[in-house]
Order: sequence, then structure tokens, then C-alpha cells
Amino acid sequence: MTKEASVEADGRNRSTLIRLVVSAFLMFGFGYALVPFYDKLCQVLDINNLNKQDTDVPLNTQVDRSRSVTVEFDANVLKMPWSFKPVSSSVVVHPGEIATVEYEVSNTLPTAMTGQAIPSYTPTQAGQYFQKLECFCFQQQTLAAGETRVMPIAFLVSPSLPKDIGTITLSYTFFEVPGATAAAPGDSRRAGGG
Repeated sequence: MTKEASVEADGRNRSTLIRLVVSAFLMFGFGYALVPFYDKLCQVLDINNLNKQDTDVPLNTQVDRSRSVTVEFDANVLKMPWSFKPVSSSVVVHPGEIATVEYEVSNTLPTAMTGQAIPSYTPTQAGQYFQKLECFCFQQQTLAAGETRVMPIAFLVSPSLPKDIGTITLSYTFFEVPGATAAAPGDSRRAGGG
């Protein structure tokens, strides 16, 4: 290879290297500028605007606003010295609409105690259309001596609920979970299991 050819090849290589470096910087710059450009374009065209609050469109299009269901709440304790009641006795919801209600529970003992709540529904077939998203019944509840707690339930009634069911009663029964709470010193009832 002659000296002229070598110089010419070096010039082409250098030129190619410069083009590649410039191309890499342009691609990086384009990628970096793409996000703000996209945000501005969406804002101008009023599409995909995450900061805009939808006021015309309902949040859940599966809500059946053509009918209402009354959900009544009941609370019971089974052989426990706890006070347990719903904060509100009923709520009216549209099927598919998420609702939140609260129950209040108090341990009237001078020692801690653990209980578990079991739900039941009236009419019985309504249970398959009642979906709890958050519920204190999912776990055992341990209350300290004299503790009062307000516990939420988030639920929805399925839009496929038969139209002839207009009222559902959700009833919870709290029962003691034996052995789940350590016995307090001097508490023979808890320690002896009687």
C-alpha cells in the first residue's frame, strides 16, 4: 500500500469516525428531547394528558347507574366481651360502584384478645355478587385491653347481581380465636382455656 493510499484510508476512517460520533450525539439528543416534545405535543392536541381531570367521563364505566342496591350492615359477637357495631347502618350503591364503610370494635376486657370476623349475606345467593376489596375479616384482629378500633370495608356489588335483589344484608360475627393471644399474668380464664 502506498503512502498516498494510506493517507487517503486514514482520512476516510477519520471521516467515518466523526460521522459516527456526530450520529451518536444526535441520536442521544433526539432521545433526550423526545419526552418533553411528546408531553408538549400531547398538551397541544389535548390527548393523553395525565394532569387533566376527567369530569365528563365516569371513572368506572362498569357502574350500572340505572339501578340502586341498598346494603344493610349488621354486627354480632359470639361469646366475646367485645362491643362491635357498624358506623352506618346502611348505604345505597349502584352495582359496580366501589363503596367504603366502617365498623367499630372495642375490647372491653382488661387483657388483650384476638378475634376473627366471619361474613354472611342475606339473601344467601347475594354473597357471590358481593366483592370485598379490603376487609378486616381477611385477618385475625388482636385488640389490646380497652382498645377501640375503626375498621374499613371496601366493596362493590357486581353488576351481574340479579335485578330482583334490591337489598343485601352484610352481617359479621366476631368470635374468639383460642390460643392466638398470650394469656396475661393472673388471667386463669385465658390461661386455662375455660
